[in-house]
Amino acid sequence: MSVLEEMRIRSLGVIDDAVVELSPGFTAVTGETGAGKTMVVTSLGLLLGGRADPALVRIGAKSAVVEGRIGVSASGSAAVRAAEAGAELDEGALLISRTVSAEGRSRAHVGGRSVPVGMLAELADELVAVHGQTDQQGLLRPARQREALDRYAGDAVGVPYAKYTAAYRRLRAVCAELDELTTRARERAQEADLLRFGLDEIAAVEPLAGEDLELAAEAERLGHAEALASAASVAHAALAGNPEDPEAVDGATLVASAGRALEAVRSHDPALAALADRMGEISILLGDVAGELAGYADNLDADPLRLAAVEERRAALGQLTRKYGEDIAAVLAWAEQSAARLTELDGDDERIGELANERDVLRGELSVLAQALTDARSEAAARFAEAVTGELSSLAMPHARVSFAIRQTEAADETSGVEVGGRSVAYGPTGADEVELLLAPHPGAPPRPIAKGASGGELSRVMLAVEVVFAGTDPVPTYLFDEVDAGVGGKAAVEIGRRLAKLAKSAQVVVVTHLPQVAAFADRQLLVEKTNDGSVTRSGVTVLEGEDRVRELSRMLAGQEDSETARAHAEELLATARLEV
Repeated sequence: MSVLEEMRIRSLGVIDDAVVELSPGFTAVTGETGAGKTMVVTSLGLLLGGRADPALVRIGAKSAVVEGRIGVSASGSAAVRAAEAGAELDEGALLISRTVSAEGRSRAHVGGRSVPVGMLAELADELVAVHGQTDQQGLLRPARQREALDRYAGDAVGVPYAKYTAAYRRLRAVCAELDELTTRARERAQEADLLRFGLDEIAAVEPLAGEDLELAAEAERLGHAEALASAASVAHAALAGNPEDPEAVDGATLVASAGRALEAVRSHDPALAALADRMGEISILLGDVAGELAGYADNLDADPLRLAAVEERRAALGQLTRKYGEDIAAVLAWAEQSAARLTELDGDDERIGELANERDVLRGELSVLAQALTDARSEAAARFAEAVTGELSSLAMPHARVSFAIRQTEAADETSGVEVGGRSVAYGPTGADEVELLLAPHPGAPPRPIAKGASGGELSRVMLAVEVVFAGTDPVPTYLFDEVDAGVGGKAAVEIGRRLAKLAKSAQVVVVTHLPQVAAFADRQLLVEKTNDGSVTRSGVTVLEGEDRVRELSRMLAGQEDSETARAHAEELLATARLEV
């Protein structure tokens, strides 16, 4: 069994530097009001992932540090989880530390390794149950009462609850998408009309890829046809000669004459022969250019009708590029994307139908699962209430009765609810049930919500009874109670002490208490004392034995450590507790 063996607390609240040595069984932590007893609970809360409040750091200190040593089984889930994070056991114990700086920064270490604070909370779920005044107040909330009932029910609720949660999340997603599609129907219709208009306009023109560039080049050519033809004729005449002017000297004739001159002497010098070869290449090139110039002039289209047709086509393409893209390539890309989007929009009606069908199916599934949750909770509630009532009999509330009210609220309309028990009821992420814990403190008293029907002392005992019942079904190794005996005295306090001692037979129990009737039942009693300067040091947390324990119980009983009457009463309490435990 996992056991919290030791805690060292430094610079936390009134505690300067103290070591709290714990043991298996029942340990009571006592001391004067304001001595720092609650800091024991606060320290353990920090070790187990609780919120780091920089106000807890002792004035003048840079940080508060809490270190704990918890004995665990090497094969236990806590040790395995810690090992996965790289932590190591120290002689069968897990070393945990938490540091809180005065600026609010927080660091956590497990087994010598730095870990996220969230991991401490994971370990806490398996190792320790902490209960204080805030937990009692939490038990007043119906949501916490439902959680307690679900925890007690175990898999009977857990299995359908997991299925319900998955179906509920999917239904939320389906309804959200369905709402978006239906509420945006007008916007989607307008978008579809615009897309169809654009696609129809583009289809009417039937643009081709690159057509705008080709037409621009053709328009440029047709618009300067006369200048181009004249330039080609002049260039051709300069290269090949003008038949109308036989005396004119042309380029081809001059190049041919130069080539012949070089050919006549090429055998006398290789360099000149190379130049003769290049002159021959020039002559061939001139002939080719001259031929292409002649063909260009013959083929040049100067038809003004063709130019008008080209400009008209360019104007049609320009209408498209002004609306849908900077060029025809962009227009065609827009058309492709818009066609895909239109297909998507046209398919929304079909999608709406699919989602509506899925919504109805999911609501049907939720109805079945919600009914299963209600049935399982109702069955568990009867057992849970009976068990808690039995525990209250052992806590000086022999006539008290605990019960659960499990109700559902009518849905606003049939389409917004799920069917449970033949009725359409409202539902949420935890099902359709409203769970409330009721207490009838004595015969004849009507069952009332514990928030209204229980005094502070009764609430403390109800919480303890609930935890004891949990210990039998879902136990944790260590229980820590802070002021669980608030508002309790006399016989009820004795019964609480007796019940805590019984719980300590199967788990480690640590109780911060101000009642001697409770402390007397402890296997070990720790005293928290302040020094003269108002701080708690190493010597300020001591284990009480023998005469020292009698003196502390006397102080708790009468405020007078040396009162003979109080001492006699303290010794009687201890003797009674030893006989009964």
